[in-house]
Order: sequence, then C-alpha cells, then structure tokens
Amino acid sequence: MFPAASLLTILLLALSIAGSRFEVGNSPITLPIARRLNTSGGTINLLQHDKARAAALKDHSISTHDRRAGSIPATNDAIGYTAAIGVGSPATTYTLIVDTGSSNTWVGATTPYKMTSTSVNTGQPVMVDYGSGAFLGMTYNDIKYLRLSTGTEYTDTVTLGSGLTITHQSIGVASTSTGFTGIDGILGIGPVDLTVDTLINSPATTIPTVTDNLYGQGTISQNVVAIFFEPPTSPKVINGELTFGGTDATKYTGSIAYTPISPYGSASDFWGINESITYGTTTILSTTSGIVDTGATLILIAINAFSTYQSAIGATLDQTTGLLHITSTQYSALKNLNFNVGSNIYALTPNGQIWPRALNTYIGGSTGFIYFVVNSIGSPSGQGLDFINGYTFLERFYSVFDITNARIGFAKTSYTDATTN
Repeated sequence: MFPAASLLTILLLALSIAGSRFEVGNSPITLPIARRLNTSGGTINLLQHDKARAAALKDHSISTHDRRAGSIPATNDAIGYTAAIGVGSPATTYTLIVDTGSSNTWVGATTPYKMTSTSVNTGQPVMVDYGSGAFLGMTYNDIKYLRLSTGTEYTDTVTLGSGLTITHQSIGVASTSTGFTGIDGILGIGPVDLTVDTLINSPATTIPTVTDNLYGQGTISQNVVAIFFEPPTSPKVINGELTFGGTDATKYTGSIAYTPISPYGSASDFWGINESITYGTTTILSTTSGIVDTGATLILIAINAFSTYQSAIGATLDQTTGLLHITSTQYSALKNLNFNVGSNIYALTPNGQIWPRALNTYIGGSTGFIYFVVNSIGSPSGQGLDFINGYTFLERFYSVFDITNARIGFAKTSYTDATTN
C-alpha cells in the first residue's frame, strides 16, 4: 500500500492538472481562435469568395485521377478564423486558418518556415490547391479556384497551447503562395482522406492530420475536435475556441445531438450531413446532402431553395454585395429558418439570418441596410452538395466533429437566440 503522504501527493497533483486550462494526459486541449477580416484589398466581396470555394468543393472528385487534375479546396481568405500554432523547437509561431474543408497543415505564406533540430525534409513534393488562393505558385483569381501547386513536405514538432506538442507532424512548407494575405497557412482538420494525392510521389498515401496525431500519440483520449464561435460585433475579435479531444461543456447548453456523416455525393468527402430547411411552414430545401464548413462564411443553398427563400421573406437582391436585403418593417415580420437534421431542429432566429450590421461597410454594403447571410450555392438541388453551412451557422451552434464515429454533433449555445446583429 502507498503511505498516506504519497496518496495525498498524488491527489494534489491530479487536482493541479485538472485545474489547468491546457490539460495533459488524455484531456481536451483548448485553443482560442480569432475572427479575421481581410480588408487589405479594400471591401470584401464576400459572396464571390464563398462561391469560388463552393465551386472547388463541388468539383472535388472521389476518383484519384480527377482529384489530382482538380482541386482539394481549403479556405475563404476574405473572412476566417485563425489559431496561433507553434512549429519547430524552439517553436516559431504561425497564424493558421482553421479549416474543416481540408486536411493538410502547411505554413510559410507570410512568415517563412524556420528549420530547427526537429525539422525533417522528407523529400516529397506536396500539392494542395485551394478555393480562394493557392499554396505555392499560380496567379490569384477572385472567382475561379486555382489548380496544381507544389511545395515540400517536412515533418516537425507542432505545438498547441501551452507546451502541448505533436511530434513528427507532416506539414507542407510554402516557398511562394498567392491569395493569402496576413496569414501563414492552414490548419487542416477535415477528414484524413482529403490528404490522398497531396504527396505527388506517393499519391495513395494518407497523411495523419493534427487531430489524428494528437489521438495516435496519446495526447487526447478521443479523436474529436469541437468548435465554438461567438457572433462578432466588431471587425477584429478573439471570439472562438477550438477543442481537441473532447468538448467544453461551458460553451454549450443542453445536450449534443449527433448525426452520421452523409454517404452521398461530394458531401461524403467532407464533413457532410443530410438536412432539410424550412421557413415557417414553407419548405425551402427538401432533405438532401451538404457540408458543414468553417472555410465558408455564408450559408449557401441550392438555386431553387434560394429562390423560394427570397420569395418567402420578400427580399431584394442587392447589386453591390450580391446579398439579399430587406427593410426594417420586413425584418420585424421575419420567422425562424429551421435546419432539420435527423430528429432535431436548429433554428436560426431572424437575427441569426442577417449579417452583422456593424460590419456592413466591410462588405461594400450600406450602413442602414439589413443583409442576409443566406445565399445561392450556384447550382440546383440534386447535385450531391446542395448546401454549405458556413460559420454564420456555426456561430449560433456548438459543433463537434467526431472522427472515430464518423458523425457531427450540434448543440445550442448562449448565442443561439441572442440579438447581436
């Protein structure tokens, strides 16, 4: 038996670890994430960026040949959420966009990659293409997604939070990049199969993601990543949280309800789900497949669904922003927009359906206008990817991406019904 003093020491040590924000020993790892608006080129053409990403996502093919000739899309550079990640030992800190729509992690777009004693050049060319920018080479185009770019794969130590490390993490190192301003790269937390064909000399190889390696190396006990966003009221704010290895019960209310990953169409390659959408008693979109995506800002729905929604709310299409807008009188008559997932309803209140009015000028809008965050994906329903629930949806609901069980969970937060916009 242990002496009483030893048992007390062990107990105190356990309590000390449990009280730490960044917990070690198979406990969740929580990182702050910040909302970023890229206004370096003036006002943000929000819809254009999201539609470029949507086109890349939809063109992604399960077939190896088509995927290599096409695109593995990543992020919307107009608006996104970033996390500070350390690479190397001693670590260089990089600002990386958190992206559920891609799975490679790469650095070097702004801050050059700094080799240390933990850096290993694998000699592998790596290829990753993005929906609104390119990792290495090519000319930036605001509308069409970019293709075929190459870099170099390294393995290195990656640090999350306060000294929690992943060893031998595969990262892509950019020698040049386009379409990324003021950020250093991507933290890919999508399904691992998205890494297939990114190593040019070993196209069949899958590359473990950051989440996979945290789990595989025993740092976290669940192969799960959860995301919390707080709706913004100003351009620059740290208002998000990324949790690896579990969930943060202080960020949601009630229970988390899970739905399986959709097996249908292009959505099955990503964090795809099945859902229908209703506005009051009006069916906007019948049950179909689409994705949950931190790399998109808006909620994009099939053309026919968008037309039905526009008619239901009586909105006018704004020629400057491409977004729907209504009058204050119309706003007072708005109903909830219901996202029906399994047996659960996730209701966007009228306030949750509109763009933050304090940020109207950043998207080229008029200060007194009421703009909507719901828009057209650019193709009719039945295409295998009929909606994208971007982070304007995720700002109202806690989301959990469960890799082991191939499912996504949602829960309400204190902001689900809040009036912030």
